[in-house]
Amino acid sequence: MSTRPGTHPAHTALLRLSADPAVADAAQQARDACAQLRWHQALRRRIPEAAAESRVRGAHASAALDGAELPVDLVRAMVVGVRELSGADLDPVDKVVAGAVRATAESEHVATLVASAPLQALARLHVAAATGLVPAEQLGRPRQAGEGCTEARDLGPAPDAAEVADRLGSLVLMLQAPSDVPALVVAGLAHAEVAVLRPFAAGNALVARALERAIIVGRGLDATGVVVPEAGHRRVAGDLAYRAALGGYASGSVRGVVGWLERCGRAVVAGAAAGTEVADAVLVGRTS
Repeated sequence: MSTRPGTHPAHTALLRLSADPAVADAAQQARDACAQLRWHQALRRRIPEAAAESRVRGAHASAALDGAELPVDLVRAMVVGVRELSGADLDPVDKVVAGAVRATAESEHVATLVASAPLQALARLHVAAATGLVPAEQLGRPRQAGEGCTEARDLGPAPDAAEVADRLGSLVLMLQAPSDVPALVVAGLAHAEVAVLRPFAAGNALVARALERAIIVGRGLDATGVVVPEAGHRRVAGDLAYRAALGGYASGSVRGVVGWLERCGRAVVAGAAAGTEVADAVLVGRTS
């Protein structure tokens, strides 16, 4: 495939990956599903309300993917401030759900920063996700020498700080990919890279899913913010298959990476269906 003069080699590799027939088909199906949702009657005038409810359901699903599942009404109570998001009396499940709520909310604000200031966007998402999970001095910064991460042990040992720094540089280049790299490819790879790399002491998967949402919105795949990609990942064969697909990505094989991106395409399609449910609920006033 030919590329524009001056294209960075990393971006050339992304374009080649995007041209894989399975990846291209997944990206097209995701675009079609998001475009269809955009025409929903509720989104003519009530996008902010629908997007807010999408973030509620996204936070609910993201926390559940980390094993912290509460009824969606309790998650909504956290979002609207009826239920506290911080405090020493929060149990471990509440802390994860609170982190998912904050990170999903922050994804709205960093959507425009992801390409222009990627590390700042990551830092903000981590502060949101990990407050209460790690000491204050570890918030918003990658792990340093001697700092480990015990999350996602099924994906293998977390890379050391030197590898984290190197791969974060590659992630920055990925997030700054030109517009002809499909949003699905950038969002899916960024999600997997953060989840597998585990650059932070804790809260990595919450950051990964919030980052995916921010990219999907920021790169215009879902300009309304109503798609619920987190719920989509749960609906595509369930939580265990989600972990297995991340394991495929972690293997570094072409098959594993392509398989992960195919899954991400199905997750966006399923997330658009969840977004349609949100829009239906907004239309009849049943979001609370």
